[in-house]
Amino acid sequence: MPKRNAEKKSQPGRLRIVAGNWRSRLLQIAAVPGLRPTSARTRETLFNWLQSRVAGARCLDLCAGTGALGIEALSRGAAHCVFVEKSAPAVTMLRSNIATLKASGATVHAMDAQQYLRQQGEEAFNIVFLDPPFAAGMLPELCRLLERGTMLADDARIYIEEDRATAACELPASWQVLKSANAGNVRFSLVDSGKRASRTN
Repeated sequence: MPKRNAEKKSQPGRLRIVAGNWRSRLLQIAAVPGLRPTSARTRETLFNWLQSRVAGARCLDLCAGTGALGIEALSRGAAHCVFVEKSAPAVTMLRSNIATLKASGATVHAMDAQQYLRQQGEEAFNIVFLDPPFAAGMLPELCRLLERGTMLADDARIYIEEDRATAACELPASWQVLKSANAGNVRFSLVDSGKRASRTN
């Protein structure tokens, strides 16, 4: 995969954390076919969109791959991030990177993202990163499971990466796209979950 301009300074097989406590630290990338780390430029744009929402947030990085999104969030002050990834080599490298950074707020689950969402755990997340393999066609089902489940906190934000060459995924009716941009062959968006706390008079 050609290197993007924003990552020219990164060494081959590594990606650079953009900002926060681990700014400029390099993460190893596992040799997994089809693994597509989110570029530094895209991560910078995303976290500019999120602004003050990251500090203290509970995050979920589904189809985590390198874990670049969740680790970037932890670097910028997120309280906790759950990483879900089914590729054994990617999980091994992710755990190694987390150990190197001494990222105490990280939890890694070696399992399929859809299986994880069907468990419906007790934790509710403020920010969810959705960046599944483009060829797998998983995005619509992941969105459906998130929307119908209990893992979205009130006023949660969902980040979505898609193949720019295909039609945009049809999102749940309650979700609203707040921001969207393109980078190379990727279309990425920040979505409001539409979930609000119920109020009583």
